[in-house]
Amino acid sequence: MDALERIKQQVEGHSVVIFMKGTPQFPMCGFSSRAVEALKQCGQEFAYVNVIADQEIMQALPQYANWPTFPQVYIDGELVGGCDITLELFQSGELKKMVDEATAKRKSA
Repeated sequence: MDALERIKQQVEGHSVVIFMKGTPQFPMCGFSSRAVEALKQCGQEFAYVNVIADQEIMQALPQYANWPTFPQVYIDGELVGGCDITLELFQSGELKKMVDEATAKRKSA
C-alpha cells in the first residue's frame, strides 16, 4: 500500500488524528508539542502518526491535503490545520467542541 493510501486510512479511520514529529509522550518539535497539548486538553482519545519514523508518510503528507508543514491535525476526516490554527481553535473553545462532536459521532456509528 502506498503512503497516500496509508494516510487516507489514518485520516478516515480515526475521529481525530495528528501527524506530528515524534509522539504525544515525546514530541520532537515545539509545534508538535503545542498542538498535541491542545488535543490532550480536550479530554478525548486521539490517534497520532510519527512522521519522523515513517519517511514515506513525511514525504507524501504535504501532497495529501496541500498543506506543507507539520503537525497536521485532522478531525472527522477533514484537515483542521497546523499548530497555529489548532491553538487558536483551542483558545476559543472550538477545538474541544469539534473533538467532542467527532468522537461522539464515531462512537454512535
